[in-house]
Amino acid sequence: MQDMDYSLFRWKVMQAAGIDLGCYKENQMKRRLSAALTRSGYASLFEYWRAMEQDPAVLREFVDFVTINVSSFFRNREKFDELAGTILPGLLKTRPNLKVWSAGCSTGQEPYTVGIILSEVAPGTRHRIIATDINASAIRLAREAIYTRDDVKEVKPELVKKYFMAEGDKLRLKDSVRQMVEFRVHNLLADPYEQDCDLILCRNVMIYFTEDAKARVFKGFNASLRPGGVLFIGGTETIMTASELGFELISPFFYRKRNPVVA
Repeated sequence: MQDMDYSLFRWKVMQAAGIDLGCYKENQMKRRLSAALTRSGYASLFEYWRAMEQDPAVLREFVDFVTINVSSFFRNREKFDELAGTILPGLLKTRPNLKVWSAGCSTGQEPYTVGIILSEVAPGTRHRIIATDINASAIRLAREAIYTRDDVKEVKPELVKKYFMAEGDKLRLKDSVRQMVEFRVHNLLADPYEQDCDLILCRNVMIYFTEDAKARVFKGFNASLRPGGVLFIGGTETIMTASELGFELISPFFYRKRNPVVA
């Protein structure tokens, strides 16, 4: 893959889809593009781009391939147990109705997991869960809230019975949780961020981002959180310069925004 070809391809994707491939680690992105070329049967990035120009469906498939993330309910259960047992009760002491942002929510399992947990630990309260992803196809699936039984294998049987209903050979999430979540298409690298959040989840979304892009996103999250708010990241991630970015480590994968320094 020639560097000139890749640079031109990056520019064209940015113009057409608003996705800046320059914010992704170059070697990893090139490997993903090579896999996409092999899978799609195109001989070069030029051929691939021409196909995208001629058929919007090819461009949508490319965006799906580049941006979609693996998601599941209660992924890394021990961390969601900590969220339910420690993090959320602490936040609820200061605000009974929380604002939560699930950034890079993919097909919805993560924000719906938070909705289930909040329904259990703080029933009868009114929380706002914003769920965003750059992938419009994933957002459409998330809004439908229909999942396979394999998708819910990490959900305790009593919670499956309480919050899901059978629909053919699949399961649909009940409206009591669905209505807690508001889905939006959002680009973490370009669009304005939510504000006054109590909790932000962004888990395993930035594994292909460059260090500069990660720092930009973490700074944005810090500005989005209210003082004392919590950022929950993925098991493959860490914030190496947490203190410089205004965070303090609570426990692995949980970071609190520090209160403003009093002069």
